[in-house]
Amino acid sequence: MEQMDTYGQLAATYATDIGLKVVAAIIFWIVGRWLIGLAGRLLQQAMERQKVDPTLMRYVGSFLSVTLNIILVVAILGYFGVQTTTFAALVAGIGVAIGAAWGGLLGNLAAGIFVVVLRPFKVGDFISAAGVTGTVKEIGLFATAINTPDNVMTLVGNGKVFGDTIQNFTANPYRRVELKCQLAGSADHLTAMQLLREKLLAVPNVLAEPAPEVDILEFNLVGPVLAVRPFCHNDHYWQVYFDGNRVIRETLAAAGFPAPMPAQVVIMQQPGA
Repeated sequence: MEQMDTYGQLAATYATDIGLKVVAAIIFWIVGRWLIGLAGRLLQQAMERQKVDPTLMRYVGSFLSVTLNIILVVAILGYFGVQTTTFAALVAGIGVAIGAAWGGLLGNLAAGIFVVVLRPFKVGDFISAAGVTGTVKEIGLFATAINTPDNVMTLVGNGKVFGDTIQNFTANPYRRVELKCQLAGSADHLTAMQLLREKLLAVPNVLAEPAPEVDILEFNLVGPVLAVRPFCHNDHYWQVYFDGNRVIRETLAAAGFPAPMPAQVVIMQQPGA
């Protein structure tokens, strides 16, 4: 009976000790996370006072957060008696198995550093990279967040972004809007071209310099196809695109141009003729 009491006391002691450690670990985690958040906010405020570029601010903030969280986890493991040397040996032992995954992560990390240093784009730019087109919201440690025009947040690995063709539509002060206009074969194309050049200049946000380009692009069975190309800032691209199509339709209709219709020639031959 005394032996059972001794075992019970030992079990209660161990349970109490483990429970206290678990509670302490939870407290350490909560306090540590709060301190990490505080450090991140202080760093961000300091960089804002120094007018550091927003792209670099987010990147440094992400790097600091990941590093401090790893240190916090290692510290909690050490509190539970897990030696850091043992932890390092365990990681080294399974390194071969996860080497491919870590290689990809390290590749994304290195590509992210190159993106920040070489600056092919920055936060707020409208780009096309790795098959995704949209506005850059964040350049993270391993991935770039792009908000597409249909309002879908898309995360693309930095390695894929930097290893593919990057188009930055915000880098230049203006871009060309690609429109087409089908004319009937009997239409006066010279008059149509001059009318469209004049009317496009009245479309909001279309630049006067360079002037809108209107010329014959190709021919088909209906008639000539005009290339209609006004210029505008990237922020106004879709507004100019839709307004330009409307102007093409209304201008030609008001001027009395014939509707483009496919023409067919039918030859009828009488039997025995």
